Amino acid sequence: MEYKGWIRRASLSIRNMKFQKKLMAGYLLACVAPLLFVSVLIFRQSATGLQDSSQEFASLYTSQIKNSLNEFIKEYDKVTKSVLVDNELIYQLGDEQNLKIDEIVNQRLEVQRLLMRVALLKPEIGTVMLISRGNSVYQYTNTKGKVNEEQLLAQEWFQGIRNLGETLFITGLHNRAYYEDKESGAVVTVGRVLFSSNGAFAGILLIDLDPFSLLQLDHEFVLARDKYGMSVTISNRHNEIVYHSDAASGRLSWDHVLRRGSKYIQTDSGEDLIKLTGSTSQGELNIKTEIPRAKLLAKINQIKGTTVIVILISCLVITLISLGLSYTITKPIKALRRSMKQAEVGQYIPIEKEHTIDEIGSLVHSYNKMITTIRTLIEDVYIAEIKQRQAKFISLQNQINPHMLYNTLESIRMKALVKDEDEIAEMIKILARMFRLSLGKEGQHHSIRNELEYTTNYLHLQNIRFNNMFKLNIQMPDEMLDCSVIPLVFQPIVENSINHGFEDYSRSMNIDIIGVWTTDNEMLIRITDDGIGMSMFKQVELQVLLEGAESNKYKLLPEDSADQGLGLRNIADRIKLKYGDQYYLKIVPTDKRGTMVEFLIPKT
Repeated sequence: MEYKGWIRRASLSIRNMKFQKKLMAGYLLACVAPLLFVSVLIFRQSATGLQDSSQEFASLYTSQIKNSLNEFIKEYDKVTKSVLVDNELIYQLGDEQNLKIDEIVNQRLEVQRLLMRVALLKPEIGTVMLISRGNSVYQYTNTKGKVNEEQLLAQEWFQGIRNLGETLFITGLHNRAYYEDKESGAVVTVGRVLFSSNGAFAGILLIDLDPFSLLQLDHEFVLARDKYGMSVTISNRHNEIVYHSDAASGRLSWDHVLRRGSKYIQTDSGEDLIKLTGSTSQGELNIKTEIPRAKLLAKINQIKGTTVIVILISCLVITLISLGLSYTITKPIKALRRSMKQAEVGQYIPIEKEHTIDEIGSLVHSYNKMITTIRTLIEDVYIAEIKQRQAKFISLQNQINPHMLYNTLESIRMKALVKDEDEIAEMIKILARMFRLSLGKEGQHHSIRNELEYTTNYLHLQNIRFNNMFKLNIQMPDEMLDCSVIPLVFQPIVENSINHGFEDYSRSMNIDIIGVWTTDNEMLIRITDDGIGMSMFKQVELQVLLEGAESNKYKLLPEDSADQGLGLRNIADRIKLKYGDQYYLKIVPTDKRGTMVEFLIPKT
């Protein structure tokens, strides 16, 4: 109980704390934010620094590989050029059919000596082949494997050499199936297309190399590869894979790399990698170095995990404290906001909950006084004015005694009939009907049927005046005729059609009143005429006036509203007041002649 009492006192102290002190407490708590920011910043800088260092290391290694490959290409450029010393011998290789047997034997010996000299220039060279322009194959090998000449000439990579357009070339990794020893594995072929001194094609020199000899891996790289998962891929200018460090280091077989082919040189494998690329000076070979980012940042990710846990715990504590403080601060503000929302829709209700004694509590107290004052002003001034207008209307209505008015109009009609003024008598009869409808008792049920009758009588009077120039067409379900509607809705719209749409006596004007049920069982009524219509500018101007009905529905219209053309606005205001803001009256644009007015009201 003592513990609960202490909590209650602490809660009361916080609730009664001055707003300035609450802000100060918030500022003290906010000191944790810079600490978190600094922790995250240091971690990110460390990760970025490690990543940059790794990229520099990979860039340096890639640069060393590029230099090594440049030397490789230069050396083999010299090696393959060395055969051009015996250019005349090479060019004569295509004319074996014109030589004698002993000349052919001597020629083959000279070629063997030439190929042997080439093979001795580099220790990694195992097999050297020379294919003459007549597709005769000469070979020298210091290994046990001998090349099958027919299979060599049938190789797809060999058949495409003449189309490469390159003098010195390096083929992609290919199978060594054309060797008679049938051992598995893959080789890379370095070669040169040979030409005679006069530029004629003389043959092709081919040197098969173990891919491992293309780039020797030192022990440090093997250790770095195993630790960080680094890999180096070398491809030629035709995007054919030439070398892969995983195969050279024994992690993968060359056959496996050969089967996967160009998949190793695709730029996007879906894995998060640090990638560095380069190429030799003449673009013969392309180098790609890849380091998996996850393995590279493995250690710092451990620190990241610890940092995240600490940050989460700190954030949880801060969140709990902030929630308690923010709830205390914002609770009265939310209550004040809810009350203001109610005041926006005309419900002036003061906040009756317990108030604190801080600045917000004083604000709520002042707000309650303001609401009370507004409600008093509405009751004393606004409603009093409405009641005064209503009393004035009732007084005026009482002055016009319906019975006296009906009897007087009937007497005048009888006088007109006696004097054979049938048209005048008919007009008085219609006028009497209209007065009966419009001067009915207040609160009496007013249906759409009554409204249509009133409108029909009005149009009858206008036809007497204008020699039957108006035709009224009513299309409405029988069930809709007995539904209630506010009085004087149809007639002002029809009157507008006559006043603004009737052109002259050269053509009659049709007025349609059509009512339909909507999917929500509401009444959608359209009043259409085929008069002269109105301009698009006038339609927009009138529509803006009607759309203002929602925001001004509680404002009284000026006394001369009828003279200012606000009849439709008056109907729109009364629809909003009677039925709600979801119901409306609007002008519907139409491509045809005339004007269409549409309004939506509920079924009542």
